Amino acid sequence: MGDLSINLFALADFPLVQPGDDLAVLIAASLEANHVTLEAGDIVVIAQKVVSKAENCFRDLAQITPTAEAKTLAAKADKDPRMIEAILAESNEVVRVVPGVVIVESRLGLVHANAGIDQSNVSHDQMAEPILLLPEDPDRSAVVIRDYLQGDLASLGVVISDSVGRAWRNGTTGLAIGCAGLEALCDLRGENDLFGRVLEVTEIGFADEVASAASLLMGQADEAVPVVILRGLDFPTSEQGVGSLLRDKTKDLFR
Repeated sequence: MGDLSINLFALADFPLVQPGDDLAVLIAASLEANHVTLEAGDIVVIAQKVVSKAENCFRDLAQITPTAEAKTLAAKADKDPRMIEAILAESNEVVRVVPGVVIVESRLGLVHANAGIDQSNVSHDQMAEPILLLPEDPDRSAVVIRDYLQGDLASLGVVISDSVGRAWRNGTTGLAIGCAGLEALCDLRGENDLFGRVLEVTEIGFADEVASAASLLMGQADEAVPVVILRGLDFPTSEQGVGSLLRDKTKDLFR
């Protein structure tokens, strides 16, 4: 890890993103406005919400008619049946339901609340009750942005981050839902520890750690800081995406 220090740069005054915006172009313009020049080995961390907005991943609750299944689940969860219908449409399976919380495996394979659907900091002039879904393919979104920003740089990482809760801890933290140009999961098995013992199970959720570090600057409320640059980490380059971070259901002790 370089000189054992890293730097994080938040891009100030980032514009409000609208459907159809070219997010890579907006980031490039914001880098220039903030007098930040990307360097080889930088990692650009982008909040999921602005990716979803640019890709027009909106639905209007007012246009959703809940099914009988959604109404039954809504009664258990004490939630709007229309929201439950939207969650089901974005999910592979329902994992847990208690009043106020619906945990699902989303169509992306992520296990989290409400399939990542959000209403906070969401507006859409053409919709009565807008909600925002996750991007269709966050890895692909990360690749497109990386390819635009990388230019002549030897390497550049991009991570798309969302905030999630965890089964065994209180509070939310940043989590990678898409990435490009870096290994999402770094396998240390076979390497030695400080005393020469061979590591047998150690794998590092590198993309998640990057997302979590950036979320300290992004915040969770009205900060309006959707893009953070992380500099100073050595990392293996890869095009594997975040799939390697998803634990197989047969090995998931919480399901």
